[in-house]
Amino acid sequence: MKVLFLETVHPILARRLNQAGMVCIDAADTTPLEATREHPDAEGVVLRSKVNVDGTLLDALPALRFICRSGAGMENINLDLTKDRGIKVFNSPEGNRDAVGEHAMGMLLSLLNLLREADDSVKAGQWDREGHRGMEIRGKSVGILGYGHMGSAFAEKLSGFGCRILAFDPHREDHVGALGGKVEAVDLDTLRNEVDILSLHCNLTPETHGLINGKFLAAFAKPIILINTSRGQVVHTADLLDALTEGSVIAAGLDVFEREAHGFDTIASAGEDAVLWDRLMAHPRVQVSPHVAGWTEESYIKLSSVLADKVLAEFGA
Repeated sequence: MKVLFLETVHPILARRLNQAGMVCIDAADTTPLEATREHPDAEGVVLRSKVNVDGTLLDALPALRFICRSGAGMENINLDLTKDRGIKVFNSPEGNRDAVGEHAMGMLLSLLNLLREADDSVKAGQWDREGHRGMEIRGKSVGILGYGHMGSAFAEKLSGFGCRILAFDPHREDHVGALGGKVEAVDLDTLRNEVDILSLHCNLTPETHGLINGKFLAAFAKPIILINTSRGQVVHTADLLDALTEGSVIAAGLDVFEREAHGFDTIASAGEDAVLWDRLMAHPRVQVSPHVAGWTEESYIKLSSVLADKVLAEFGA
């Protein structure tokens, strides 16, 4: 079985597939079109987030049996087409769930304790203890929107902090009473009436695209802290800035942005949104990182190891 690596992943995946008798072809330095022209008989492909799996690519690989997506989100893969053609699609959210959970936790702790501001202040020669009085997680209600691998990992990190954990996910039921009853499965109205903190862990779908807009944020009973480590397009940036100005959002920790280019490795040209982007970057109550929540030394290995496990379970000897 020939497996075409269209993007670079940790080498443990190719090593394990080779050991199982598969032939792994590194085509990451060529375009998908060139790679498929040279290897039209490939039965497997490996990719991350840059390569689009559409009808053109699938037509070029008539023998294709499986696709490996290193990571969680699969918005770059036409799942309707792969299903129709009987192609297995594997992703690996198990590999970076802990990384995402820890990053979201780190952002929340930093925002609550004003760690970035305190660091800047002390390094500027100031000693303002009162100005950097923080807040505790204990006793607060933390909402998790989306309770898949990432949402559940964040809940695990929260479980020792003495807070109330509320989770809303209309597409799952396994979060009911999760973590020994520490997680409360709630409806959306309860989530918006109760939480002090909201962390987003939903996939990007037509349903969630632009979900966090002005109307959504205005429906919360209390001002909230917002954390987004899911996808940038879930949050409407202009409305978030308005909510920060109005006070319905106290602070925001953002690892992802509307302006991210396809593949997540760059920021797209701002165009008319340049002023909006500058406002977001300059906002004193917004903390940002470059889509690295799931990007750790450990997760790099685990993402490929999980894919190897799944492929070999299905197609191994």
